[in-house]
Amino acid sequence: MASVEVHTELPSGVRSDVIAFVERATDRMGRRPLPDQLWLDLIQGSRPRTIEVIARDHDALVGYAQASPTADGWTLGLVLDADDALDTVGRAMVLAAVEAVASDGGGLVHWWHGHTPGSAAAADIASIGASVGLTHERSLFEMRAALPVPGDAHATPTRAFRLGEDEAAWLEVNNAAFAGHAEQGGWDLATLQQRESEPWFEPEGFRLHERDQRLAGFCWTKINRAQDPTLGEIYVIGVHPDFHGLGLGRGLTLAGLDSMVARGVTTGMLYVDEHNDAAVGLYRSLGFTVHRTDRALAGEIAPSIRSEEP
Repeated sequence: MASVEVHTELPSGVRSDVIAFVERATDRMGRRPLPDQLWLDLIQGSRPRTIEVIARDHDALVGYAQASPTADGWTLGLVLDADDALDTVGRAMVLAAVEAVASDGGGLVHWWHGHTPGSAAAADIASIGASVGLTHERSLFEMRAALPVPGDAHATPTRAFRLGEDEAAWLEVNNAAFAGHAEQGGWDLATLQQRESEPWFEPEGFRLHERDQRLAGFCWTKINRAQDPTLGEIYVIGVHPDFHGLGLGRGLTLAGLDSMVARGVTTGMLYVDEHNDAAVGLYRSLGFTVHRTDRALAGEIAPSIRSEEP
């Protein structure tokens, strides 16, 4: 049986081993198995309160889990070297991570996974989640489309993001647009600067729309050049609530897609909640179809007795 270790800060040598482990899993799966914030916390160093769990079989690394704090709780991710280890190593790692969350005061935990419903892996994940109080909460479509978008579609006028100038205004719009959202809401400057320091960050792909001398909305794009084919992702799109009802969503989407085409991208992709009927309908009208579905288990983890002690 593999041994499981819980860390609040991985030693530098161990961190490099874990990064390589996750990168191998990414190559094997054709996608990164960790949510974006968890990957950034891994490669840039843990933020305060981040919980990291590793599993070893003798000296070999066979699993990595992370619970990262969010505005309203925690995001949990799990990476294993093989799906058939889910019910053994994976179960032990998730239990250890959730116990650490409870010791830190508990809170709402979201665990994202991309396994097909009805598969053995999905059944194992449902069983593990149920054992710690997590049940299916929502699903996220990954949608793709060929670029450029056909037809006579018109983009909303935008300009490129200005590093060192637009951060405060963008944070205000983002946090208003995503108030209460587990992953995208409640960002601070440090969270934004994490993304700005990433190799993929390109100000020309971060499109801002101003109206009445205010930042009204944005479409932030990301080019995934390691993918085959190269994918242009609508990373985040948002409109300040003061400017809802003006039809900006479609125009901002087109502005982002146009910026991808200008950089040589021929396949666009995005993520959208399956129950966001308006957004799904908009994207389908632009030629997007569902490529894959990610699912989240969620549940409220009670604080442990030790975390409540003075």
